[in-house]
Amino acid sequence: MRRLLLALPFALLPLAVAHAHEDDHGHEHGSLGAHEHSVARINAALDGQTLELELESPAMNLVGFEHAASSPADKAKVAKARKLLEQPVALFNLPKAANCTVASQKLESPLFGDKPAADHDDDHSEIHAHYQFSCSTPAALKSLDLAQLFKAFPATQKIQVQLIGPNGQKGVDATPAAATLNF
Repeated sequence: MRRLLLALPFALLPLAVAHAHEDDHGHEHGSLGAHEHSVARINAALDGQTLELELESPAMNLVGFEHAASSPADKAKVAKARKLLEQPVALFNLPKAANCTVASQKLESPLFGDKPAADHDDDHSEIHAHYQFSCSTPAALKSLDLAQLFKAFPATQKIQVQLIGPNGQKGVDATPAAATLNF
């Protein structure tokens, strides 16, 4: 499963190049890794009874800023976002019929005290979340509902989703008005 998600960026490279864009700082980006405020990315892969979700978002979308949290108000925003991200079954509104449990989860961000990556841009903090679920009835996972994610983090206006499931792979943009995606 891990290899499947690691291969995802390479399999979708043609899509990434086709969606090359310019961000709000005038930089051109030709990869899915572009940092764009109000836009997050999710890689979702369903393989047998295992569902893996990787969320990458500018910190601005989740906490309202990208600098180190120093004031009590900023620290409270970071703590609130982390608490929401630590409840992925509710955040991703997984169907109860699928009977999914969290097998593992990992949250990373300079805002959480993690060391920034060597190529990290100090002006652009990101939050990365990786979740692995074990679902005893994966056939009940016919869709991925991101409505709660949009509700929890209203500054997020679009989520670029790459789905790999029983019906193949596809790239879809989710919005608050169109938050349910079919596998």
